[in-house]
Amino acid sequence: MQSLPRARRFDWNNLALRIVSAAVLAPAALAMVWVDGALARPFLVLVAVAVSLLSIEWSLMIAPRAPARVAAVVMVTVLTVVFLTYARQVWPALGVIAFGALAAAAVSRGLTPRAVDAAYGVLYIAPACLAMVWLRGSPEGARWTVMLLATTWAADIAAYAVGNALKGPKLWPRLSPKKTWSGFFGGLIGAALTAIAIVNWRLMYLSLAGAAFIGLACGLATMMGDLWESMLKRRFGVKDSGDLIPGHGGLLDRVDGLMFATIVFAAARLIVRFGWAH
Repeated sequence: MQSLPRARRFDWNNLALRIVSAAVLAPAALAMVWVDGALARPFLVLVAVAVSLLSIEWSLMIAPRAPARVAAVVMVTVLTVVFLTYARQVWPALGVIAFGALAAAAVSRGLTPRAVDAAYGVLYIAPACLAMVWLRGSPEGARWTVMLLATTWAADIAAYAVGNALKGPKLWPRLSPKKTWSGFFGGLIGAALTAIAIVNWRLMYLSLAGAAFIGLACGLATMMGDLWESMLKRRFGVKDSGDLIPGHGGLLDRVDGLMFATIVFAAARLIVRFGWAH
């Protein structure tokens, strides 16, 4: 009788490496978000550095033989969007996104088999950065941004831990063979509980039901962003977007879920801001 394959053991080494990386990076990110209680320059520097690294990683994935020109146009476009949003010029920033996507496609012709991939780099990175800077600059923006980071991290950690511990049926084996349904639901629960805890600690002024809903939406967006990044890496034939962060790969691997969740949080902030929900 043919024996069944043994279940994959929990990857404690990788989890420990992830925890060490998070212990170093998370406090620094939270401090730069929170400092001065308003849209402060340290946060802007953090976003600008992230944009630069994301642009480089994207260009290396889509045009590994000649990444410099693609990285430059994506970087300049997204940084322009960031600084326009910082200056409260959101509508011009949206126009720059459209123009920059076209410019990226034009510049990348002949450098990559699919010029549309360069354009998508702008459309992928810029809206999330716009939403992040807008969210931080909104009333109580520091609290909302901290809640965004905390729920996103909770979703990612809970999905990884629960999925590795419980295993079970695969979520989408063709796209991401390691992700499971247990990890998916673990991530949703982790995000919702974290959002509820933040409100319960009086760090946010929302109802517990509202916090739970926002946490679930953020958790779902985080999972979708992670799956979307897995699809992109399969498209470009790479395992990771880079090797910047030990245990996580590149910065794009670390913030893929955050990029989707930021859009959800910005929408939730608009809803609460205009009194449509509390």
